[in-house]
Amino acid sequence: MIKAAYLFLAAPLLLANAAPPAAAKKDAPIPEQLKMMLDAAMASGNEGEVATLVKYSRIAAPDSIDLVREITGKWTADRAAQRTRELQESSFFALVKGRAELGGYASSGNTDNFGATGVLDLSREGFRWRHKLRLQLDYQKANGVTNREYYLAAYEPNYKVDDRLYVYGSTQFESDRFVGYNSRFSASAGAGYSAIKRPALTLDLELGPAFRQTDFTDETQESSLAARGSVDFDWRLTPALTLRQDASAYLAAQANSTVSSTTAVDAKLLGPLSAQVSYAVRYESRPPEGSVTTDTTTRASLVYSF
Repeated sequence: MIKAAYLFLAAPLLLANAAPPAAAKKDAPIPEQLKMMLDAAMASGNEGEVATLVKYSRIAAPDSIDLVREITGKWTADRAAQRTRELQESSFFALVKGRAELGGYASSGNTDNFGATGVLDLSREGFRWRHKLRLQLDYQKANGVTNREYYLAAYEPNYKVDDRLYVYGSTQFESDRFVGYNSRFSASAGAGYSAIKRPALTLDLELGPAFRQTDFTDETQESSLAARGSVDFDWRLTPALTLRQDASAYLAAQANSTVSSTTAVDAKLLGPLSAQVSYAVRYESRPPEGSVTTDTTTRASLVYSF
């Protein structure tokens, strides 16, 4: 009886010191090396590296995966909240980013040639509104005769409906008398969708109706309704190498249609400076008499990002 009484009194102490059941076991601490890598990735702000570490933590430290997800989830939420505050509270010009591209060549001797290309891209990513501005100039002269002179100015505001869907407006002015028109004005509105939205890979698609008015070099004029579509694809292959593919089309049933495409590769050189090689193709379904349907341009230039 006495022995039974001792066991009865000791039972609560034995239960208190017993190991908790597996279901109630807390997460194991994150291994020191993994914790150092996570801290470094989060400090750098690289969401891709953080996501990769979380992915492989399931194999390297399965007992710590819930704790890893908790820490990185809070980090991601804090960054999103901070970004939202910045977009809402920053002044207009504080969020403006840009790229200035300049390329050219000159030769003398048997032939005197000069060519230059310049592009300025500006963008502002706000909380609800996105603005894009593009200015471009291509000029070429051979033996005193100008044989290429192209100007472009384009502006596009976007209103973001949600994280991926947006409504756009677009206006564009072009001049290329060597293709056959002194001026061409285009206006469009429609819907856009960010089909891919990752740190190193983005794909934006746009589609909507458009109006175009062209003043040709033979003093004739053409106005038409068209359908406009565009593709904007950026892929950061490595931290120093980026592939860009931009394409657009104005398709008209009873008038001239235009399809253009630019493929470019950027290679970082030093800081904000990079080198770019691009190849552009433009197709006109009904060019003026004496002009060909397809025009191509190859560029090599330096790009400064700011």
